[in-house]
Amino acid sequence: MLDQIRVVLINTSHPGNIGAAARAMKTMGLQDLVLVDPKGYEDGKPSAETYEIAEARSSGATDVFEQAKVVATLEEATADCGVVFGASARSRSLPWPLMHPRKASSKAVEAMRANNRIALVFGRERTGLTNEELAQCHVHVHIPTNPDYASLNVAAAVQVLTYEMRMAVLDAQDQLDAAYDGTWGVNWDHELANQGELNSFFTHLESTLVDIEFLDPNNPKQLMPKLRRLFQRAAPDKVEINILRGVLKMMGRAQKSDASERVASQAASSSDLNKE
Repeated sequence: MLDQIRVVLINTSHPGNIGAAARAMKTMGLQDLVLVDPKGYEDGKPSAETYEIAEARSSGATDVFEQAKVVATLEEATADCGVVFGASARSRSLPWPLMHPRKASSKAVEAMRANNRIALVFGRERTGLTNEELAQCHVHVHIPTNPDYASLNVAAAVQVLTYEMRMAVLDAQDQLDAAYDGTWGVNWDHELANQGELNSFFTHLESTLVDIEFLDPNNPKQLMPKLRRLFQRAAPDKVEINILRGVLKMMGRAQKSDASERVASQAASSSDLNKE
């Protein structure tokens, strides 16, 4: 489906934005870029300066902007597209279908499943799309940015919309969850600790906490249930439980060593007093 998505940039004034948009597209698996009357192009070809700047900003996505088709009008850019989405930050007096990127990507998947090509249209850096251009878009897409600072670079807007499109396509093709298998997105390297191992750990933990006087056995309150809840929520594996048991064992040794030193110190002090 990703090959059915076209990105259209209108009247781009800075070639760096063309290169950056190409990079954004390639990272999301898109290749179809159409430029409408871009600055720095003549007879469909970029000037040497335009090419140099765009190439530098593309960071290896040179093929995307090199293969970009250059046309004179939005009509030409979208003539073979079934659904046209126009990125817009402006409100209109005439109500128009308006979606956020996630909803728009879902709508795009519906259209692509019916073998339609879709277009994502982005306007000029300073002024965006004209009313006439917006009128040619079936749906307006508004990125819900911070209302106190809604300035979004055109290449950044391309990245947002192409990311949402890729996520929707992967989800529709049942590839998204497959790539992030397991509770934490990976297949775990060790088997989870079973209930018997957890219970032994909690017994060991409780006795250690009593020994170090962190837990008062006469007034335990809710300490152990809360600790049990904590560790069970973490779902430790067998190796992790063994590590924790090792830590408790060393704490026990340290506690006994400290007690022995205190006894020896007290005995020495008592002997010194007797000599006096």
